[in-house]
Amino acid sequence: MKDLSIYRNIGIFAHVDAGKTTTTERILKLTGKIHRTGEVHDGEATTDFMEQEQERGITIQSAATSCEWDNHRLNIIDTPGHVDFTIEVYRSLKVLDGGVGVFCGSGGVEPQSETNWRYANDSEVSRIIFVNKLDRLGADFYRVVGQIEDILAANPLVMVLPIGVEDDFKGVVDLLTMKAWIWDDSGQPENYEIVDIPADLQAKAEEYREKLVEAAVEQDDDLLEAYLEGNEPSIEDLKRCIRKGTINLSFFPTYCGSAFKNKGIQLVLNAVVDYLPNPTEVDPQPEVDLEGNETGNVAKVDASAPLRALAFKIMDDRYGALTFTRIYSGTLKKGDNVLNTFTGKNERIGRIVEMHADSREELDSAQAGDIVALLGMKNTQTGHTLADPNNPATLEPMVFPDPVISVAIAPKDKAGMEKMGVALSKMVAEDPSFQVATDEESGETLIKGMGELHLDIKVDILKRTHGVEVEMGKPQVAYRETITQMVEDSYTHKKQSGGSGQFGKIDYTIEPGETNSGYEFESKVTGGNVPREYWGAIEKAFAGCMDEGTLAGYPLLDVKFTLMDGAFHAVDSSALAFEIATRGAYRQSIPKAGVQLLEPIMKVDVFTPEDNVGDVIGDLNRRRGMIKSQDAGPTGVRVKADAPLAEMFGYIGHLRTLTSGRGQFSMEFSHYSPCPQNVADEVIKETQERKAAK
Repeated sequence: MKDLSIYRNIGIFAHVDAGKTTTTERILKLTGKIHRTGEVHDGEATTDFMEQEQERGITIQSAATSCEWDNHRLNIIDTPGHVDFTIEVYRSLKVLDGGVGVFCGSGGVEPQSETNWRYANDSEVSRIIFVNKLDRLGADFYRVVGQIEDILAANPLVMVLPIGVEDDFKGVVDLLTMKAWIWDDSGQPENYEIVDIPADLQAKAEEYREKLVEAAVEQDDDLLEAYLEGNEPSIEDLKRCIRKGTINLSFFPTYCGSAFKNKGIQLVLNAVVDYLPNPTEVDPQPEVDLEGNETGNVAKVDASAPLRALAFKIMDDRYGALTFTRIYSGTLKKGDNVLNTFTGKNERIGRIVEMHADSREELDSAQAGDIVALLGMKNTQTGHTLADPNNPATLEPMVFPDPVISVAIAPKDKAGMEKMGVALSKMVAEDPSFQVATDEESGETLIKGMGELHLDIKVDILKRTHGVEVEMGKPQVAYRETITQMVEDSYTHKKQSGGSGQFGKIDYTIEPGETNSGYEFESKVTGGNVPREYWGAIEKAFAGCMDEGTLAGYPLLDVKFTLMDGAFHAVDSSALAFEIATRGAYRQSIPKAGVQLLEPIMKVDVFTPEDNVGDVIGDLNRRRGMIKSQDAGPTGVRVKADAPLAEMFGYIGHLRTLTSGRGQFSMEFSHYSPCPQNVADEVIKETQERKAAK
C-alpha cells in the first residue's frame, strides 16, 4: 500500500503568457526530473510537446508529469491559458486536489485568470498563488495582490515579500521564518543564501507577518486565545493552521518570484508540500446513478475499496489512444476487466503507464490517489467512469460548453475523405468541446469549436498529425431561435381510412420559457382524455422538433409546452399517432409565436495602450459592442465589453493595426441575445440562399 499522505495532485493554471509552462519547467529541473531546462520561446519546453505548441509558444493541451520534492510525490498537470482551450483547464481541475495559480507581476489578474479561478472555485480546489515575472518592467507584487482581492474576491495570504523590483529583483523575504532568500545573477536556482531581512524592508515584513499570523490563528480557537493573550505561536503551529485554512479555502498562500530567472520556486514547492491537500484530505467524489441523481454514497480514497476512476482526457499518440484517468478508490492492475458505467460494457486494461509529458513509464498497477494513462480502452470517452463490475457506481460527470462557431471543411482530394473521417473521430474523442456534424442538405462536413484559434489548430493537426489537407469555408455563427408570444392551439392527426388507423388530438399552449431553461413540458390533462402513457411520446416529439427552428432552421431555445387537453380513440390511438400530431402542432404553432433570432454574445476583454483607448472603444461600438468597464493599469488599459460573435471574426488583426501591435484580447461565450432586425433579416436571407444553392 502506498502512503497517500505524501501525494500531491496539482495543476498549474493561469492566463496566456503568465509563465505556467516556464514555472513547470523550473519545478522539473529543481526536482531532478529533467537535467536541462527547455524554454517556451525556443519551443523546447518539456510539457509543450505538440508542434503547434512549439511554434506558437502557447500550451494547447494539458500535459501530465510527476516528480519528487522533499520526499513527496507531485503529480503535476500543466494546463493551457488561452480561452479557446479552457476545456483543458476545466477537466484538469475536476480531477486535481490542489492548484498553483500563476499571475503575471505586470499583467496582474488577466481575463483568463478570472475564468480559471471561477472553474477552480466551482471544483472547490485548494490553491496557492504564485505572482511571477517580478523581474519584468511594470511588475508590482502589491498591486497584483490587491487585484486578487478586488477582481477575484479571493483572500490572498501573503507569505513572502519581494526584495527589489523589475531589473533589481533579487529575492524574497520569508514571513514565516523572517529570513531573506537572495539569489545571485547566475540564473541557477540552487545559488541562493538565507540572510537577515534588509533594513529597509524590516517594518513592512513585520506588518505583513502580523497579518499572516492573525489570519492563521483564526483556524484554531486555542491558538487564537493564546495569541490574544500575547503568546506568539510556533512556526509548526502556524504551518498547521495555514494548511487547514488553505484546504478549507479560507485563504490562498501567496508567493512571488521570477520562474525565468529561477528565483522563488523553492518556496512554492515547499508550500505545495506544506499546505496543499493529499488525496485523502479532499471531499470524496459523490457517486450518482445512471440518471445523474446523487445516491448519497461517495468514492472514498481507499485502495481496498471498490474501484472508482474517472477518465478525464483522451490523447491519441503513435502507440494508440491514451486514456488519462484519476483513480479515486480501489486498485487497477494490468489485464483487469473494468465496467464503463456510461456504456454499460466491460473494458480490459491493456497497459498502465505513468506519463512524463510525451514519454512514459510502464506500471503493473495503480491505486487510489494516482493519475495514470491507460492503453487498450476501446469505448471510453472523457467524463466516463470506470468501476468494479461487481460493485458498479458512476462518478459525477463533466459538463462541457456548446461550441459557438462552425466552419465547413472538405479534403483537397477524394482519397482524403476516409482519412479525414477517421482523424476527426479521434479528435472528437480527445476534445469534448470540438464537434463534427454533417449538413444534411449539402453533405458538407462542419467542424464546431470554441473560437477561431481552436478551429485553426484543429485544421493544423489534421494536416500535420493525420496527413489530411483540407479546404476551409467561412466561419459560421451558431445562431439560435426562440419565441416571444404565447399561443393556444389545437391539432388533430387523423388517418382512419381502412385497416388500422391513426388518431391523436392535442390541445396545448406554447409560451416563452425562462432564460436558459431550454425546454419545459407540463401536462394539465385530467380525466384521461389523453392517456398518461402517451405523454412521454408528446414530450419527446416536441423536444426533437426543437433541433430545427421554423425561422432559419437554427435550434429553438427556452420554450414551455403545456398539454391542456385532447382526445384519443380506443383502437386507433398510439404513441406514434400522438408523436405525429405533436410534430404537426410544432409546424403549425411555432410560426405564430413571434419567433426571434438569437445570436451568441461574447465576453470580450481587450488590453490596449492608453493612447489607443478611444480608437479601441470606437471600434468595439462599431461592432455592436456594449462597453462594461475600463480599468487603467501601469502598462495600459483593460476594456471589458459584450460583443456579438458575428462581428468579432478577424478582430485580432484589426486590434493589432489599431494599437501598433501592442494590443491583446481574449473572449469567451457569455449568453444568447436577440438579434437586431436588420441583422436577423440578413442571416435569414443568407440561410435561404445557401439552402436554395444546395
